[in-house]
Amino acid sequence: MHTLLTDRELLESLAVDVDLLLRKHIDTAEEWQPHDLVPWVQGRNFAFLGGAAWAPEQSTLSETALAALTVSVLIADNLPSYHREVGKHLRTGAWWRWVGRWTAEENRHGIVIRNYLMVTRAADPEELERLRMAQMTKGFRRPAMHLLDMLATCAFEEAASAVRHRNIAALGENPQVDAIAGRIARDEELQAEFFADLVAAAFDLVPDQTMRAVAEQIAGFQVPTAELADGRCSDTVLAEAGIYDRAEEGELVFAPLLRRWKVFTRTDFGSDGESARAELAYLRD
Repeated sequence: MHTLLTDRELLESLAVDVDLLLRKHIDTAEEWQPHDLVPWVQGRNFAFLGGAAWAPEQSTLSETALAALTVSVLIADNLPSYHREVGKHLRTGAWWRWVGRWTAEENRHGIVIRNYLMVTRAADPEELERLRMAQMTKGFRRPAMHLLDMLATCAFEEAASAVRHRNIAALGENPQVDAIAGRIARDEELQAEFFADLVAAAFDLVPDQTMRAVAEQIAGFQVPTAELADGRCSDTVLAEAGIYDRAEEGELVFAPLLRRWKVFTRTDFGSDGESARAELAYLRD
């Protein structure tokens, strides 16, 4: 029978891994500036300051690109809630330093997208602000989780966001949108790698306990969503646009991480780990 560790014991046991992975992340991440990706020369005052009011014909984005970027900025708007949900598990040492770094990286995603949408008049500013107010008022809260559940979920969420932004970049909408989406995707990929490496360390430490957490989080996985002005959920809008389809999560989000963790070739599981692994057999290549 394999030992089960408490969350406090896991925080202490993985502390060295967190410190090393944070240093690796900082060394690997390429610095980029949100203001460099916004075509400021296109900006002008709105009616409140004596300029022109927004009108639909001012937007040059396709319906697909506009919907995708609107979803991205609305999801990013709930960063205070995400920070709370991650930070409440990681309030010590290198764990807390990672929370700060992760939050700072995530914050610039919303900054660059909103600046782009406003400067280029791609979106109705009043409608977007009303949606932001509603999104943040509603907030975001996870169900109660243990540490391993949270780490696995974060790895899946960052991987899913990377897929979404890679698909936005692949639209070939214009050079600015391609660059913005590509930069965000790269951030998300490195964040997913950080969480995935922590899960890998946990697999080596407590294989059964980690396997059970991974299986349960896959079973209940739900990406953060936003409600758009027409009342539709972002899940539906993104799937119809070919940007992110939950039907493809097994192939694009879960399977790559399961391969990274060598889930289907490990030989260190006890009965509970084997049982949890069997629940994911449908994701085996």
